[in-house]
Formats: sequence, C-alpha cells, structure tokens
Amino acid sequence: MTAFWRHIINVPGLCQPPCLLVKTNVRWQSAAASPQVQDFLNGAPHRKHPGVTALRCVSLPEELQRAALCTIHGASVSDLADRAQRLNNFLWSRKRPVEDLALRQKAVAFEKQLWQRERDRLEERHRLAGGGGGEGTEGDLLLLEAQIQKKVLSEMRRTTYHWTPLRYSEDVAVVFLAARLAGGYAALRRALNEIKKRSPSFSPHSLLDFGSGVGSALWAAQSLWGDSLGEAVCVDRSAAMNSLSEQLLKGGSGKKDPLFKHAYFRQFLPVTPKVQFDLVVSAFSLSELPSQKERKDTVRALWRKTNSYLVLVENGTKDGHQILMEARDALLMEEDKVTFDHRRPCVFAPCPHELPCPKLKQRSLLPCNFAQPYCPLPLPWSTQREVERFSYVILSRTGQGEEQGAGLEWARLISPVLRRARHAHCHLCCNDGELRRVAVTAHRHGRDVYRCARSSDWGDRLPIIQSEDHAPVE
Repeated sequence: MTAFWRHIINVPGLCQPPCLLVKTNVRWQSAAASPQVQDFLNGAPHRKHPGVTALRCVSLPEELQRAALCTIHGASVSDLADRAQRLNNFLWSRKRPVEDLALRQKAVAFEKQLWQRERDRLEERHRLAGGGGGEGTEGDLLLLEAQIQKKVLSEMRRTTYHWTPLRYSEDVAVVFLAARLAGGYAALRRALNEIKKRSPSFSPHSLLDFGSGVGSALWAAQSLWGDSLGEAVCVDRSAAMNSLSEQLLKGGSGKKDPLFKHAYFRQFLPVTPKVQFDLVVSAFSLSELPSQKERKDTVRALWRKTNSYLVLVENGTKDGHQILMEARDALLMEEDKVTFDHRRPCVFAPCPHELPCPKLKQRSLLPCNFAQPYCPLPLPWSTQREVERFSYVILSRTGQGEEQGAGLEWARLISPVLRRARHAHCHLCCNDGELRRVAVTAHRHGRDVYRCARSSDWGDRLPIIQSEDHAPVE
C-alpha cells in the first residue's frame, strides 16, 4: 500500500478506499429504501416474513383420516373411484343458476333477431318480385310467429345452463367424503391460517358452519384453535351429511365418544338473530343456492351472526369468484335494514382494498383464485399430492383486524412469483384497486423487499413500494 492510501485510511471517519465507499453507500441506500420492512421483520428470516400465509402441503389430521377411511371401507359403495371422479368434475363445472330476468332478456333479444331476419327476407323477396307479392296473410303471420317461438324455446334449452339442486343420500354422502374431504379441508385450512397468522391473539370460542357438509370447517378450526374453541353449530340441509359428520367425530365407527363434544348439527340456521359466533364459515355452499336474492339474504344473515370473522370459500372458477364478489359487495355497499351489531364490515383477505374487484374489469375475465397443495386420502386410486384451486374472501368487524405487520401497505400476489437473476416478477393486486406487474429488484425496492418477494408465493402478501413506472395491467 502506498503512503497516499495510508494517509487516507488514517483520516478519522474513513477506513476504506473510495471505491469501497461507493459500493457500501449503494448497499446502504438499497436497504434504506424500505426502512419499514426492516422494522417489521424484527430479525426474522425473509422466508417467514409476516406476509407469508400460504401453506406448503396440507395433510388431514390423523384422527380425521382414520375415521374417513373407516367410514369409506365400512360403507362398501360400488364403483367408488369412478363416482368420486365424476362428482369432482360435476362440482368443479357447476355454475350459478341463471336468473329469471337474464333469461327473459336473452329470449327477447333472440326473438327480435329472428323477426328482423324474417323482415329482411320478406323485403328481399318483395324487391325481387318488383314490388308485388304483399306481406302475407294473417294466417301466414300466425304460423311464422309460432315457428319463431318454437325456435326461441329450442335455442334457450340448448344454450341455458340447467341448474338443479343436489340431493345427498347416504351413498352419495360417502362418495362426497372420498372425493372432497381432503381438498375442502385444505382450502379451509389455508383461509383460516391467514387469520391465525395475522391476528395471533384471536381465539374463537364459538363457530357457525353454514353448509357444513362432512365437517371440514370444524376440523380445520379445531386444528388451529383447539384450546379455545368451545362450541360449534354445523348447519346442512342434508340429514345424511349431518349423520356422516357426527360419525367422523366419533372415529368412523359411531361407538366412541366424539372428539369434539360440543358440536351440534342442524338443518337450518339458528332463528335468534341476536346470537353471534366468533367465527362464521360458509364453504362451497353459496353456489348451491337457487338465486342471487337467496344468496344475498343468506350472506346478510351470516354477517348478522358474525362477531369477529366471516369466511366465505368457493371453487376457484369464474362463477365461484363472481359469487364471492357478489357477496362481498352486498355487505360493503348495500345497507342492511335489520342489524343488531353496527360495526361495519371490513375486507380482511385476500383483497388489499374495498374497491370493486379489478379482475372483473379486465377484458378477458379470469377468476381470482389460489392454489393449495394437499395430500389426498390414501385410497387405491389417489395420487401422493394434489392441488386445490379455490377462491375466498374474509370479512371482519371494524376493530377486529391485523396485528402483525400493522402500519404497512400491502399488495396481494395473485399468481406464482417468477424468480429470475437479480429480479422477481410479481403480479400484484394493490391497495389502490389496480392490478400491476412489478419486477422487484434490490436496487429499486430495497434488499429486504426483494428477498421477501423471492421468498413469497402465490397468495402471500408483499409490502411493495409502488413507483410511477408500474403501469396497471389491462
């Protein structure tokens, strides 16, 4: 080292050559770009930052798996594998019932189109005949009207989705158990885990499960809050489903004491409107209601019975997502005339805002859904690992909200993170109600945000600094 450099190093406050100082300052500026992120990490590793809520791979509780296998083997349902696959496909392709008003509008529009076509054809015939030929007798017009009505009815039958309510017999309930227990449990476990992670002090004492099916919500809540959960009311219109749920709680044989003693099974919602539950869940049930009015009335009734959190889960299809957004908007934007709890609803997850869903404004309508890996029941036809695609929305009462990572503005990752060299591509739903694609880098967003982005997955939240060059996604 030359005498010049020895002189520079000995100057107070300087301990490195100028070239090293430049690199050090760059690193310091990158970290300083996100001081809040540094604060909320609190020394925790980036892969476990507070925005991480997605689960690796969900397995059924051992007691539930043993009870389900005992029930399935004891039922001896014929062609179980084929029936389970067909039921899975049917439930996934299930759509909302077509509303009467939409059906009438569609029929009227098609009828006008057919009449216009006939008028054009008559005018063309009249023109070719040199102005002769008339417009037809009254009998001809009546015959034409009958033919058009017949065509309209035929077209409506061909193009309209024929929704029918599902009926669950004892056999069909067992098929549903084999087909949907693990996937439904995984979706609920993932949704409820977000409440557990973001509000660790929340300890529900009561649960209401509307459309409880085989009791997946009760098992998921029990796995997270077993120490505090004291009472559960499970509501399902199917007596066969309620019997099956009780059987699972007794280990599948019906001879043991129930694992959860204070679980009550009903076919209708509790009548008393003033009774509230800490946690209210409706999973894959709103899509089984026959009209939009009934769905909205049911959601309002469930919200009245909610003391802290209302959790709604549906299939991750276009219809499933639209049903949830319809329910969300009904609670946020429409005033409930019958209410005993005046605390307003707030969107807890997954939306980082309370504005209209930006997914519904896109030219190509895609559902906002999430993927949860899970281990299916170990049946002869099962694979080792499957993925449940679902949509969900969680609403909370005002004052019942986030505790971890408070004070930060969050965005939601709505697709898998694409990790590339020195940057990560993130598709985000932001708190201003816009969708954005952001290339997160350490230089632009800070080292902590960058490492959090690389450690995050589809469905997690990200504390991202939005800059002006992040254009909305169209």
